Amino acid sequence: MAEVKLFRTWSSPFPLRIVWALEVKGIEYEMIYEDLSNKSSMLLQYNPVYKKVPVLLHKGKPISESLVILEYIEETWKSKTPSLLPEDPYQRAMARFGAKFGEDKILPLIWEAFIKQGKEQEEALVAVHGNMKYLEVELRGKKFLGGDAVGFADLAFGWLANLVSVFEEVTGVTFIDCEKFPLLLTWMQNFMDAPKIRDTWPPRDKLITKFRALRETLIAKEPK
Repeated sequence: MAEVKLFRTWSSPFPLRIVWALEVKGIEYEMIYEDLSNKSSMLLQYNPVYKKVPVLLHKGKPISESLVILEYIEETWKSKTPSLLPEDPYQRAMARFGAKFGEDKILPLIWEAFIKQGKEQEEALVAVHGNMKYLEVELRGKKFLGGDAVGFADLAFGWLANLVSVFEEVTGVTFIDCEKFPLLLTWMQNFMDAPKIRDTWPPRDKLITKFRALRETLIAKEPK
């Protein structure tokens, strides 16, 4: 039996963070794919609180929530390089702050812009762009948010590199303008192409099909 197992779905960006961390660290693991419309008894057993992916199972002990799992991987396999978090306490705190900032201030607004139309979508995008200025500043003089190599904050924001372009194709709306955010767009391409990352992306055509159908369903449910 594998010492490390990862419960995930094929499309969710949150388990992908864990895939990236395990791949970057060179940790052997087994992937277990879940159908969230028909959750397995194992998933419900290992994550009884949230009942969702990702769940990392290490020596029979489950850990849930992607950012928590990233911290666990770094602490458990600290001797494996590269490190996901810098040694300097302040820089470690800033990496954690960046990841939390993305969860609270960017991800919800991008989702809001994706599932809305018209004025509501425009307002969400204005808010997104205001918050993304933080990332543009953080990337000055750096290839990755972690510096020269992929780090904790890069893994936390990695979904941007893939899903934003999918959302743009589905909606026909530009989410990230090349003139306003050149460093962010360069980072997205660097992350997409990074070793250990480039071969992990879900099939783009399937993502577009999935999110187009999901958006249509959610818009249809909006009050007229």
